[in-house]
Amino acid sequence: MPAGGWLARRAGSPGAVGVGEDASVLRSTVRLLDRADLDAALAVCARDPVANAFVAARLLSGGLNPRSGGELWGYCEGDELRSLCWAGANLVPVEATPDAVEAFAARARRFGRHCSSLVGPADAVLGLWRRLELSWGPAREVRDQQPLMALDGPPLVAPDPAVRRSRLDELPLVVPACVAMFTEEVGYSPVAADGGAMYQAQVTSLVSAGRSFVRMDDGPRGPRVTFKAELGSVTPAAVQVQGVWVDPGRRGEGLALAGMAAVVERVRAEVAPVVSLYVNGFNHRAVHVYEKVGFVQTGTFATVLF
Repeated sequence: MPAGGWLARRAGSPGAVGVGEDASVLRSTVRLLDRADLDAALAVCARDPVANAFVAARLLSGGLNPRSGGELWGYCEGDELRSLCWAGANLVPVEATPDAVEAFAARARRFGRHCSSLVGPADAVLGLWRRLELSWGPAREVRDQQPLMALDGPPLVAPDPAVRRSRLDELPLVVPACVAMFTEEVGYSPVAADGGAMYQAQVTSLVSAGRSFVRMDDGPRGPRVTFKAELGSVTPAAVQVQGVWVDPGRRGEGLALAGMAAVVERVRAEVAPVVSLYVNGFNHRAVHVYEKVGFVQTGTFATVLF
């Protein structure tokens, strides 16, 4: 992809500013947010509770605590906090205007890349990447068409009664299924770096919080996970489902269809009124399954993987 320029306005265009002046403008409009900004930041996220669930969930769980695993950049227009960008393991723009994208990219260039991906609304993510590719690239993969889907009513198909929340004593079965899903989806194993300690801790946390759903079936060597999904981001307004996976030996049996219906039913009854997810546009089978469950596309995400 073509790289963007450093300036908010192109040199030589009417009203163009010099590099020094432009940098000063950017510093004055983007700042690191702190605890005093929490309510204003949540109000920005609330403009689109589905698209902004990831950042809203992190703000609700950790506030703007320096130990929350990331920092939040704010873009202001006058006295109004207009746009956000979460900078942690992922770089995630929120309600990012074109000027905010330009400003966030300038800040990201100055500090260098510390994230493993860019993810969020496609226009903002791809706009950031055009401006960062020259200094951050190359990307391992750019997924530029990921339908963002949501369901705010009951599922359109019968839920699988065998789908339930997983238990801590089932971690020896759940963790390998999560590793298989991650490896298949992202292209590398999450246990390669540290032997899997950090990833197992993440899965354990999801199970402990009641955010891991599974179907277990007997196999030749005992019970095994045949369907799973997790609640990746949870807010009172919307939940974002992640990690949907079916055992390769059981695909084509409708487990994903009935399994997702079960997850939707439980989440809407016990957690939040809207269930959402985003999916790779090239995964036509998955898109078709979600549509049959009742999900409709509400936007488009993009992900840049490093």
